[in-house]
Parts: sequence; structure tokens; C-alpha cells
Amino acid sequence: MRITEARVIVCSPGRNFVTLKIVTDEGLYGVGDATLNGREMAVAAYLQEHVVPLLIGRGSDRIEHTWQYLFKGSYWGAGPVTMSAIAAVDMALWDLKGKRLGVPVHQLLGGRSRDKVLVYGHANGRDNAETIAAAERYRDLGYRAIRLQAGVPGLEHAYGVGRGDLFYEPAETGSPPEHVWSTETYLDHVPRLFAEAREALGWDVHLLHDAHHRLTPTEAGWLGHRLEDYRLFWLEDPVNDLLQDGFRHLRRHTRTPIAVGEVFNSVFQLHQLVTEQLVDYLRTTVLRTGGITPLMKIAHLAEPYQVRLGSHGATDLSPITMAAALQVDLAVHNFGIQEYMRHSDATAEVFSSSYAFDDGYLVPGAEPGLGADIDEAAAARFPYERAYLPVARSVDGTVTSW
Repeated sequence: MRITEARVIVCSPGRNFVTLKIVTDEGLYGVGDATLNGREMAVAAYLQEHVVPLLIGRGSDRIEHTWQYLFKGSYWGAGPVTMSAIAAVDMALWDLKGKRLGVPVHQLLGGRSRDKVLVYGHANGRDNAETIAAAERYRDLGYRAIRLQAGVPGLEHAYGVGRGDLFYEPAETGSPPEHVWSTETYLDHVPRLFAEAREALGWDVHLLHDAHHRLTPTEAGWLGHRLEDYRLFWLEDPVNDLLQDGFRHLRRHTRTPIAVGEVFNSVFQLHQLVTEQLVDYLRTTVLRTGGITPLMKIAHLAEPYQVRLGSHGATDLSPITMAAALQVDLAVHNFGIQEYMRHSDATAEVFSSSYAFDDGYLVPGAEPGLGADIDEAAAARFPYERAYLPVARSVDGTVTSW
């Protein structure tokens, strides 16, 4: 089965997505997601100008070989643009193989380790009361795990509090929005949020929180220690992902489970964190790490160290990535939890998917391949719009992590 065509589709049904569609001489096609939030056209150009010409005429079955060809052949190694492009190819080839054999992709990865995938939703609000009310709505919908992000008193904006209901949209058209940040105010506020949340929600629901890379190891250790009484499922991205020694410092100061890795591009960036057991969950995505092929290797590396997958799954990834992530989540033994934001109605017009939410879990369909697709005619109704993620500044004007 030879590749005869590969199309790059860019659209903006609520937010921007980049999709690769690979077509073969047997009439089958596979789809992959290549979206890099805020830098979408960089990946689209990389695919169109540098990857698609290499695919035409190649066999579609040699997935590992093609992955290595595109990765090692680039010479420059892992980076978000390169890996997002390679991921789209990898997803599409797995989709093709599953369709050709008539089975879902997880059957090609060893079959199911579980029947359904635990997911968490995002409860956001301008203050604690609004966030807790949102969490109660999630609980009433059947969610068993909920991430809490609330506005911080005295700060006009806060990470995790954005547009959307049951999803969170931070990117905006025009120039990047700028948000003012105060670590001191945040650290004082977050323990109060979780004290109030446990009082209102009880202990039968998992609670999560994202610090979004903004803390020093000492600050993160202090916060993790303060949150131990509220039994978080995890504290996400407490310090900069690349400051791996900082996680060793953090581990000595808190028993709160730590999750990290949504910006990682390769197994080499998380090797120390895994082998020294400095984290509990890996947030690496099937998209950002280069596809299903490398994410399976990451999962197998992490399993003996009792580190579990908790892949990123925000709406900056299309339903194709969610479908691909679920195939891995079903197959690997050391799965932990899957982030799940529901996409907007406009996105659902363009992308179809076979997975469904049921009582706190995502249950995949039985369709062969990934179980997701794109409607190109519908995509054409939503042309690309340049958009940026926010930029954060400390109160003195210094640029800091958003």
C-alpha cells in the first residue's frame, strides 16, 4: 500500500487546527493532528514543504521506519515543530494500518489493558465560589476527577480561567493578551480554594490543580506541603519542566503527587524524572512527543518505575489527537488518567469521533483505525485566524511563565 497523496488542512472552528490526511493507492486514507497552539502555520509549512514530498511513493506499513527516517533525517532533533509534524504522519499511518486490517489501533498495540479510560474535566471560575459551583456541575455530570483553577484576588486574570463552558479557550486573535501575575498572592490563595472545595465536594471526587511552571522548587515544595491535607490527585507543572534537578528538591518537601511533561518533545527530556522517580504522572501527549510510536516507548520506560500516563488533552488538540491518545490509554498497563475537554460545537462540525463520555470515563468506539475523521468541506467553512496564547508579567513588569 503506497502513499499517493498527503494533504495539509488548516482550519479554525473555534480555534486553529492543522490536520494531515494521507491517501494510498488502495483508496484508504489516514488522518493525523499536527496542531501547535499559537504556532500552527509553522507546522503546516514544515509538513507541506519538507515532509509531504518525502511521503509520496513510500509504503504506508513501515511505521517505525518512517518515524526514524523523518526524525533522524531532520538532523536537528526534537523540537515542537518537528515533532508535531512527525506526530501527524505517525497517527495517520497507524490509522491507515488499523483501517486496512479492520481493527482499532489499540488492538495493534497489544489489545486492551482496560475497558474504559478515566478522565478529568476543568472547573474554572473568577473566584472560589464560582469554581466550586462549576466543580459541582461536573460531579453531577458523572465526573470522578476534576481540575480546579480559580481567579486570584487582586489579579484581573488567572491561568485556567478563560472563555468556554466545559472547555477552556485561552488563545485570542490579534496581539497576545497580557496578564499580571503575583506568585505571593497565588500561594496564599490556593490552599483556601482546596479547603473550601473539600468542604463542598467531599472526598469521593479526585481533585487536581495546575501551577503551570510558575513556581521555584522552594515555592512549589511549600505549596505541595500545604495541599497534602486535601489529598490532591496531582499538582501539575509546579516548576519549569526542564529544571529536572528542581523536582528532586521538590520531592523532599511534599508527598503531593506530581504531574509534568505536556511540553516535552522526546523521551530524553523525561528520562531523569522517570528513572529517579521524581514524578508520578507524565503529561506527555501523543502529538507533542511525535506520535503513538514514541509515546508507547515512553509508557514502557515509565512502567517499571511506577510512573503513569496522564496525557494532556486540552482543546488545543483536535479530536484526532484525543482518539489517538485513547488508543494508547487503553493499551498500556501504566495508564493513570486522561485530560478531557469537550470541544466546541463548531469543532464537532468539522471533526467526527467515536468515543463517548459515560459516568466519568471515555469509552472508545469499535471503528477500525483511530476512530476519528475530518470533514474537509466543513473545514473549509472555518478559515485560519492567527491567534496567540497570553503572555504573563509579574507586578513589576517582568515577563514570566504564563
